[in-house]
Amino acid sequence: MIKCIDVMTKDPICCLPDDTVVKAAKLMKTGNFGSIPVIENEQTKKLVGIVTDRDLALTIVAEARDSRDIKVESVMTTGMITCLAQDDLQKALDAMSTHQLRRIPVVDLNDRILGIIAQADVATRVNYPEKTAEVVKDISLPNEK
Repeated sequence: MIKCIDVMTKDPICCLPDDTVVKAAKLMKTGNFGSIPVIENEQTKKLVGIVTDRDLALTIVAEARDSRDIKVESVMTTGMITCLAQDDLQKALDAMSTHQLRRIPVVDLNDRILGIIAQADVATRVNYPEKTAEVVKDISLPNEK
């Protein structure tokens, strides 16, 4: 049985709620990431949100807002779906499919960020071609909300 800890990208680059969206975007560009977990502070590393390239595109660029003074906390998603490091990978994949998530943060019992599982992690680190295809298909379906 494969665990989330076996597949996740460990110790992801994070930002803070009061960081600017420019800083988050630069971190995404430098690391070639589509998202950045947002933590309460460097000491606790408690996950409080996530900011994605899509968040930036829809709330900053599409609205022609000046990004220099906008804080991450104003565009981040809160109340994320997460998984635990020792969870079976299937649980994370099911959550990704059900909630149409391209990535899922991995936390400990205190919500401290440990890693993140992205579609690419599943595709490159797990020999489940059928499951990978199913997850990508489910995530890519039009949102019926």
